[in-house]
Amino acid sequence: MINEKKGAVTLDKELSFEQKRVTRIISQIKKFLQKTKKEYLKAQSERSSVEKNYLQNARINTFEVDDQMETNAEVQQQKQLVSKNIETEQILKRQVTVLNELKKSPYFGRIDIHEEGEAEKETLYIGNSTFTDENNNFLIYDWRAPISSIYYNGTLGKVTYSTPSGEQSVELLKKRQFNIKNGQIKNMFDTNETVGDSLLQEMLGQYSDEYMKNIVATIQQEQNDIIRDTHHDLLIVQGVAGSGKTSAILQRIAFLLYHNRTALNADQIVLFSPNRLFSHYISEVLPSLGERNMRQVTLAEFFSQRFEGLEIETLFERFEKEHTNNRYSQNYKQKETTAFMRSIKEYATKQTPDSLSFTDLMLAGEKVFSKEEITAIYEKLPAALPLFLRFSETKNILVKRLKKKVFEKRNADWVLEKVNHLNDEEYHELLGRYRRGKFEQIDNEEEYLGYQIALKKYRPLYDALYNDYFLDVYRQYSAFLQKISPAFATAFNTRLEYHKIALADCAPLLYLRDLLTGSGRNHSIQYLFIDEVQDYSPAQLFYLKFTFPNAKLTLLGDSEQALFRKMQSSKELMRSLKQTLSPKNPRLIELNKSYRSTKQITAFMKSLLPDGNKIQAFTRPGKLPRLIISSNKAAAFAELQRTVAQLLSKYETVAIIAQDLAECNEIQLNFRFKKPLNLISAKDRLLPKGLVLLPIYLAKGLEFDAVIVFNVSQKNYPDEAARGILYTICSRAMHELVLLSTGTPTNFIQNIPSELFSIEHRIKLH
Repeated sequence: MINEKKGAVTLDKELSFEQKRVTRIISQIKKFLQKTKKEYLKAQSERSSVEKNYLQNARINTFEVDDQMETNAEVQQQKQLVSKNIETEQILKRQVTVLNELKKSPYFGRIDIHEEGEAEKETLYIGNSTFTDENNNFLIYDWRAPISSIYYNGTLGKVTYSTPSGEQSVELLKKRQFNIKNGQIKNMFDTNETVGDSLLQEMLGQYSDEYMKNIVATIQQEQNDIIRDTHHDLLIVQGVAGSGKTSAILQRIAFLLYHNRTALNADQIVLFSPNRLFSHYISEVLPSLGERNMRQVTLAEFFSQRFEGLEIETLFERFEKEHTNNRYSQNYKQKETTAFMRSIKEYATKQTPDSLSFTDLMLAGEKVFSKEEITAIYEKLPAALPLFLRFSETKNILVKRLKKKVFEKRNADWVLEKVNHLNDEEYHELLGRYRRGKFEQIDNEEEYLGYQIALKKYRPLYDALYNDYFLDVYRQYSAFLQKISPAFATAFNTRLEYHKIALADCAPLLYLRDLLTGSGRNHSIQYLFIDEVQDYSPAQLFYLKFTFPNAKLTLLGDSEQALFRKMQSSKELMRSLKQTLSPKNPRLIELNKSYRSTKQITAFMKSLLPDGNKIQAFTRPGKLPRLIISSNKAAAFAELQRTVAQLLSKYETVAIIAQDLAECNEIQLNFRFKKPLNLISAKDRLLPKGLVLLPIYLAKGLEFDAVIVFNVSQKNYPDEAARGILYTICSRAMHELVLLSTGTPTNFIQNIPSELFSIEHRIKLH
């Protein structure tokens, strides 16, 4: 009893000491925040003033040559000032954001370490961001700092951590974890674990929100390995549903930006998201850590930007077609292989000038360059030149010929007539860029004006040449398909007539275009992240690697959630990706522990899988999943309404997740409830709170407090393809899972041990 009292007294003293430190640190943060806010407001004012001067200078007299030269120098100087002020303002804005977060919860961890040869131990506090006092003493260490890895990876005793100068060893004496909210310590405990279960339990027990939160306070050791990996050019993360792989990847991006401040910025990182909802869902993670968001794009958006004017089939549209017609996918499997992409390259290298699909360049009914002229230019160039250099040189020759043609038109009758009818505003606008001596062959204003008028007319042709429109890539691709399969060519041409293109044709067509023209590649991107990689074909991955040749790849997914392709084991996936991407130094990391759902939900959903035993459940307790069986659809809809009412009384986000859009439409048509049912489509970017209805392919990567699966009957989930869909739907639930069945439930559920779920209404099963 005495020892217990002593322990309690010691704990109280420790808590008092830590709370006083928190209060003191927050006071310093607030003081620095006020100073930073003043600097931010000052920067805003200065930027506004410089922009005003820039606009005034840009409008001053440009009619005299001397005035023009002086004005240009001032404008360029002002432009640089504007750019510098904007950058300063953005830096200060991010600092204000970070400090506002720090004052609520300055840190979440403490480590006491002793370095050999040092007389005293050192105490370090770990938080979302670095904070120092006026003497540059570290009061808080950024979680991404090398020494902070001890907090995530180390247990008490001797530990090592990586630094730029090599491995360092210290003795870890204490690891303390905090839960601090609005300046008050809500929970504090010492642990020998990487991150204690008590803290994790509390974080995971919170309700779902519109945005994903950063997980820096609860990063697990296996996630930390992903975040801090800088050695591999291909990092494959295979994680079960709810294993935190997406969260780890976002922290990885923050880590890379922190460690490469001078060599890497957010614009050099691209993340391929599964859908627009997901892009919005993760959009606050990096800003909460003081970093700008990387570029985000879906595969459909990426292809749409490259096929302007064409309607691109999305992954979701394809899923809907395949779900109702299995033969649809059979028609496209060949196009989605690495072998098909390699046959594209072989075809491209064998093209002769006569076999290339050059096309006439027309302007207002005038044939400015014929395809015969273009072919002749290409043919005269050395055959030994690489394809893209030969094409590029052809383009340069055409641009020079166009420039000559425009120059010759400066004195044409129709040009001179336009010059004579210019009003004052048009006259000064065209003359604004005139420089005596710049055009050696133009020595008067009238000729210059004529040149500008002719240039304006032929501007669309410059654009056409810049965009490589003198090669008809669609006809070229059709010719390739004709050699492979006439049926392929016919299907492609039929869609093209309706300004449509199948998803399976996008990567091969773009690859052919890029090989022939040298366009489409982006050498500035340093890191490429692809989420839900199991939904990408080898051809698409092959093309993305080709498009971003200098990028290190991080690919994350879960083969069990493969809605669009067959399931693959991690080893099969690694073998396939090696063949497709030819990496120099690949690494595979598997995450088998699920944190999203309660222990009961995880146990249920892992039992749906043949190899579900590899999934480890986190020990967060909850209710058993409920199976409600109804004899007909009317009874099922009545049960649905009762279930929705129950769940909405407890939770902020409740999702009814269906297999496809047709099932969503049926539910919406028959559902009657006092609160609105929000049907989510592929075009939606925001996920409202309350009750939502969506097909499973839009729920990828998302999580909800409670999930309802409407009809888990054997008729609705009959085969292996349906197993992955059912598993994925169930894995979206954080706290509660309800399954409704009209008649006999699917065999996948009937084969689950009865103690893992409850049946609230039973009918005789046949």
